[in-house]
Amino acid sequence: MTDDLDFASASQALAALDQLDVPALELMYKLECSGEDFYNLLADRIGNDDVAALFRRNAKEELGHARRIARAITIKQGHEFEPTPELQERYEVSLPEVIDPSMLPFIVAGEQAGDAGYQGWADHETDPQVARLLRLNGREETLHGERVAEAIAILEAASAH
Repeated sequence: MTDDLDFASASQALAALDQLDVPALELMYKLECSGEDFYNLLADRIGNDDVAALFRRNAKEELGHARRIARAITIKQGHEFEPTPELQERYEVSLPEVIDPSMLPFIVAGEQAGDAGYQGWADHETDPQVARLLRLNGREETLHGERVAEAIAILEAASAH
């Protein structure tokens, strides 16, 4: 399921699903690992140390999401999940060299949609342990959006001076 996808198309493919089987969870694993790179790139290019710190916190939690997804896969398949080399290879994240703050509200919306997606997948999940892991990831997606909104406020205040 991860063949011929990039960061954006992988996210879109998952958003189209009502429930997550093991191949979809593997795609989610790779996407969440790549989310770490996304936020670290934002942090590197935003030009504000306070905002960069918020983005790096999100990056760290994206990797935590991947670990939860790995646990969900282990539960679903009944044995320890060992990611293949293909799954360990992250999607390339394409961002401009200089981040325009006007793109940040789209990230907030994406994180809110991510929470809604996780909650929907949890609603359709038959295993309560897997559903719990999905719900935890979803709640953190909303926290990520709140941090990006905080970043927007910091940048607006800085530009007003």
